[in-house]
Amino acid sequence: MKVVTTIEQVRQQVKAWRQAGCSVGLVPTMGYLHEGHQSLMSAAKKDNQKVIVTIFVNPIQFGPSEDLASYPRDLERDKIACEQMGVDLIFCPSASEMYDANFNSYVDVNDLTDALCGKRRLGHFKGVCTVVTKLFNITQPDRAYFGQKDAQQLAVIKRMVDDLNFNVDIIGCPIVREADGLAKSSRNSYLSEVERAAAVCLYQAIECAKDQIKQGEKSVATITQAMHNVIAKQSLAKIDYIEFVDLTTLKAVDSLEQDSLCALAVYIGKTRLIDNFIYQHSGR
Repeated sequence: MKVVTTIEQVRQQVKAWRQAGCSVGLVPTMGYLHEGHQSLMSAAKKDNQKVIVTIFVNPIQFGPSEDLASYPRDLERDKIACEQMGVDLIFCPSASEMYDANFNSYVDVNDLTDALCGKRRLGHFKGVCTVVTKLFNITQPDRAYFGQKDAQQLAVIKRMVDDLNFNVDIIGCPIVREADGLAKSSRNSYLSEVERAAAVCLYQAIECAKDQIKQGEKSVATITQAMHNVIAKQSLAKIDYIEFVDLTTLKAVDSLEQDSLCALAVYIGKTRLIDNFIYQHSGR
């Protein structure tokens, strides 16, 4: 496994792989890797002859009051996680390598970014789309792998790839959870022991919603209220949002009459966690 820090090093390696007839899979990450990231690497390894993992805490997707400075970083730990999964190349550039002093070009996706996290983290998806575009151009992958936990991000990137005719297949991979159901996340490392115990309320709320749906409930207001009630039992939890949206357009829905995404963001203490599940409508 090689570890490189410059765009030119990546391009030289990918060129050599292409000349040898190898397919390339890309797993973009911000590091502090966990089993969720490793599941993406595993999928990439199955589909491609070579796998690149990028590790870059992208400054332009963080707002001024967000956790850029404190975001967890541990490259040595990340190298081990990648080696375990048979990754061929790690690309871990500096911010100055990705954005020189004169950088002034951005990629943005409208409409899909108006809801959920995009409504609350202004400019976030502009930063995401810009860095992902750069990574696609640098690595030229056949396929790129993203986790379903960041459901809005996945939808936005798929739309960007379709709209701008990127020659890359976007592969969404299932959420990986802890034994008690909490979705794996690098930000879980922020949680104290007490907060970690409280954080399971996100998963409990999702399970509550699924139970209601199984019982035939279609009203989004009713299901959402039940989810609120579950989370309200945790004094450390503060709901940012719980929303049901159309799976394709991400527009709000009032009743479950189509494929829908239920997404939620909850503060546990000062840490903002997200989770979601997909409702597949069977009435078609």
